[in-house]
Amino acid sequence: MPINSQKIFINGPAGKLEIVLAEPTTGIRGLAVIAHPHPLYGGTMDNKVVQILFKVLLTLGYVSIKFNFRGVGESEGAHDHGIGEIEDVVAVVETIRNRITAAPESLLLAGFSFGGAIQAHVTQRLKPQNLVLVAPSVVNLNAPPVIPHCKNNLIIHGDQDEIVPLQTVLTWAAPQSLPVVVVPGTEHFFHGNLLVLRQIVMQYLSK
Repeated sequence: MPINSQKIFINGPAGKLEIVLAEPTTGIRGLAVIAHPHPLYGGTMDNKVVQILFKVLLTLGYVSIKFNFRGVGESEGAHDHGIGEIEDVVAVVETIRNRITAAPESLLLAGFSFGGAIQAHVTQRLKPQNLVLVAPSVVNLNAPPVIPHCKNNLIIHGDQDEIVPLQTVLTWAAPQSLPVVVVPGTEHFFHGNLLVLRQIVMQYLSK
């Protein structure tokens, strides 16, 4: 973990939620909350894609937060098939905004796979300024449109994704005129291409 990160617990809808929070050493650009992949298939906040997002967002000046959904790690409760997990994200955002002195108004939601689809749902409620989704499982969780709730969207997907086929994301994105950044030769977990993923996020948010 970055040297300035800390693990805390907050009260969530189903019990305490385990959170890792890190604040940039200079100038806060916004608040970023990152959601991890499917809990029933080993997804936790320690996932490598989540780690990459956490570190790059911190580097870019965001107060960065990753957390374990209900029933994962030291978070209490039980998996709720995406329904309660939406409430978990909302609780994290609202609690951290209240805890941090002069909390930044700008909100960035990020998520990988299951977490990406969850963040699409949360976007309709919280209307973040920025959204970063990596290989979001839009079909399995019936992800809603993110336009017009967020106009600054980055969707990244591998063309060799065997778990969330690229075509499912393209089909979801097309009616929204939502661009998708496709990484050739990359499967679901971005093995061997994590630095490429980092660079894409860095370039997009550095504009």
